[in-house]
Amino acid sequence: MRIIALSTLKQFWESDSKYAESREPILAWYRHTLKADWAEPADVKADFGNASILRDGRVVFNIAGNKYRLIVWINYPYRIAYIRFVGTHAEYDRVDAHTI
Repeated sequence: MRIIALSTLKQFWESDSKYAESREPILAWYRHTLKADWAEPADVKADFGNASILRDGRVVFNIAGNKYRLIVWINYPYRIAYIRFVGTHAEYDRVDAHTI
């Protein structure tokens, strides 16, 4: 998979020292996803059983034991994952995962 963009993830963990601990779990997700070849939502679920598949190609990943949430829009035919949101679980509760 191609991931757009690592800079969005990096900006998150560098934005505040309280998010610094998210760096390694996010990078673990990133490294795993780079090697993935997801052709459909079922492929995502096979790799990340706790991922929530939403409509229109959106997927919510639980990071660091559900302390952080990552919303990704996946273009399956082109194997591209677009980072739409990264934040704490509480911040996630304040966004609409279907439209962000």
